[in-house]
Amino acid sequence: MARLKILMLGWEFPPIINGGLGIACLGMARSLSKIADVSVILPKSDPNYVVENVELIGLNNLKIEEIKSSITASNYSFLENVDFVETELLPYSKEESRKSKFDQKQFQSFLNNVSKDELDTFKADELYGSDVIQKVVQFAKYAARIALTKDFDVIHAHDWMTFLAGIEVKKLTGKPLAVHVHSLSYDRSGPDSRGWLYDVEKYGMEQADMVLPVSGYTGTICTRHFGIDPAKIFPVHNGALEVKPFRQEKSFPGTLVLFLGRLTEQKGPEFFLDIASKVLAKNHHVHFVMAGTGDRMKHLIENGAYKHVGDKFHFTGFLNKDKVNDLLSMTDVYCMPSVSEPFGLSALEAAQFGIPAVISKQSGVAEVLHGALQADFWDVDLMAQHIVNLIDDEELNKQVVQAGYEDLEKLTWDAAAIKIVDIFNNHLNK
Repeated sequence: MARLKILMLGWEFPPIINGGLGIACLGMARSLSKIADVSVILPKSDPNYVVENVELIGLNNLKIEEIKSSITASNYSFLENVDFVETELLPYSKEESRKSKFDQKQFQSFLNNVSKDELDTFKADELYGSDVIQKVVQFAKYAARIALTKDFDVIHAHDWMTFLAGIEVKKLTGKPLAVHVHSLSYDRSGPDSRGWLYDVEKYGMEQADMVLPVSGYTGTICTRHFGIDPAKIFPVHNGALEVKPFRQEKSFPGTLVLFLGRLTEQKGPEFFLDIASKVLAKNHHVHFVMAGTGDRMKHLIENGAYKHVGDKFHFTGFLNKDKVNDLLSMTDVYCMPSVSEPFGLSALEAAQFGIPAVISKQSGVAEVLHGALQADFWDVDLMAQHIVNLIDDEELNKQVVQAGYEDLEKLTWDAAAIKIVDIFNNHLNK
């Protein structure tokens, strides 16, 4: 069987990352490259960052002249099998989507309609911000143009920011589209969320040939909340990047309980604060650290002072990977009280460092980290009791840690890559 060629469309990639999406894409690309040819188109990449056997293409590093010359050199023979090209990139725009049959001359004109100002959008420091929708649309336009110069079998788009680009490439090439769902508006804003992001997510999954959620939990949301056909949903659990765990002494006596993630409603930081209050009522020698930043931080700081846990509760703000590992090396218990967590890579990272975890049942990682102690996100009494038990019961602590090591043996990016390639090949061979 010929080696599969995969065109990945990503939004984040180390060292330019905002959260777990970039880390997941790195792990996936590295492992996929062992068994497939992988090219990754990104809005922004570091030209000095090299991943062996992976072609990284950052729009921020391209020049208009390069795009125009590469388009001119492209092979347009696939146009014979394309009925139309959608010129309207916004699927739920107020304007009706315009469909027309392009001959090769018209198509050439369409492709060459590029702007230096648009391309320069991706040189900015912030990939998100107030103009993120504009960036998403422009990424779709330019990623589609670059894709036409590549040889590939499958389009592999990651999260809603790349779904429009994936759809556009599929329309132009007729190649199958797989959308990888790392998180959803449902997780970020709740089941009542609607609007542009919901529409793009739904449209992307409807247009996709394969939907790859990061857990069965997320796959169920795709079906029940978005109405996606379960026959094309194939959950693929995340792996964990290999690290060399180490331990170091804390700068204070007592036990350290860690929350690691964005301080947003989805992650349940307020529940962590309640859990801390209940644990401290039973054990005064525990310190709680909340690592990360987000829109709930100010409220949490004020609420922490109100609950009289301020001297036992510490905020670190944003930490880079090295600082996170330093913190993990001092942590005694990891707590993840997420309201809705598609997966939860941080729980795997904690397990790598031999840290027993207390995690929400409303998470994808609960499907695979069997040894972790679990509770519903709202059951702060049970989560607090789990933490107290892990601190007081040395035998239970060891059991949870050992179970975590055993679970990790199966949770590798290599295993995820093999599953992804099997899904792609099965679709292509239908």
